[in-house]
Amino acid sequence: MPRYKIIHRTYYNYSDFVQLGRHSLRLRPRENYELHVNSFTLKIVPQAKLFWHRDVEGNSVAIANFEANTQQLFIESEVILEQFNESPLNFLVADYALSYPFVYEAEERFLLSAYMLLPQETTRTLLNEWIFNVYKSNEPVQTYTLLQNLTAHIYKTLRYQAREEEGVQSVEETLSLGSGSCRDFALLLMEAVKCLGLAARFVSGYLYAPLMASEVGSTHAWAEVYIPGAGWRGFDPTIGNIVGRDHIPVAVSRLPESVPPISGTFAGVATSTLDVGVWVSQI
Repeated sequence: MPRYKIIHRTYYNYSDFVQLGRHSLRLRPRENYELHVNSFTLKIVPQAKLFWHRDVEGNSVAIANFEANTQQLFIESEVILEQFNESPLNFLVADYALSYPFVYEAEERFLLSAYMLLPQETTRTLLNEWIFNVYKSNEPVQTYTLLQNLTAHIYKTLRYQAREEEGVQSVEETLSLGSGSCRDFALLLMEAVKCLGLAARFVSGYLYAPLMASEVGSTHAWAEVYIPGAGWRGFDPTIGNIVGRDHIPVAVSRLPESVPPISGTFAGVATSTLDVGVWVSQI
C-alpha cells in the first residue's frame, strides 16, 4: 500500500506586534478504513495551547489559543499515512439506485437533507441548461456513469486556473469565465448534482500529483456524492475522474467556505501577509 508524507507550512507575517486570537486548524487527514495516519506532528510558533475535537461532520479540528504577542505566526504540520484505496471502483450500489433517476429512501433522505439544498432559482436554471449538454432526462443512464460524465465534462470544457485569493467563485462566474480553481470546479459539480436531486458535499485535502504539480498543486478540493449502497464517493472535476488513492481528504462540509486549513483572528493595527508551502511525496 502506498505511503505518503505531507508537509504543510504556513507563515503569517505582521507589520507590527499583534495579539493572536483563537485559530482553528484543519490539517489532520480523515482516518477511515481506506486511510490510516501513522504519525502526525504539529509545530506552532509562538507557543499555543491546543484543544482537539471532532466537529459535527467528523473533521479533526485543533483549536489553538495564544498568549504572547508576535510579528509572525508559524504553523507546520507533518503527517505520514498509508492509503488503502487501491480500487476506487470496487463498490456496490443499491439495486434501486443503479440507474438514474431514483429517490433516496426516507431515512437516508432525512439525514442527507442538508446536503441536498438547492441553489437559488437563477443558478438552477443555468445549471439545468448546462446539465442538458451531458444528460437528457429521456435517456436511461447508470448513476455512476452520469456522475462520471458530469465530472469529465467540467474537466474537458473548462480551464483550470490556480487562484491565490480566498473564497470560491459562484457557479455563474465559473461558467461565464470558462475557468476556475479546484474549489470552484468542486462547487460547480456539487450544485449540479443537487439539481439532480442527489446529496453532495465539499472536500478539502491534498493530491499527490508529481507530474501535474505546476497545474494542480498539492492542496486540493473535490466533491463527494452520496450513492445508496456505496456511501459517499469522491469525484474530482479538476482531473475529470473518480477520486483514488492519490487523494487525501482532510475535511468535508456542505459549504466550501467552512473548511479552510487554518482560520483565525488577530488584534492590532498591523497589516498581514500569508505564505504557504505544501509538499506531498510518496515514501
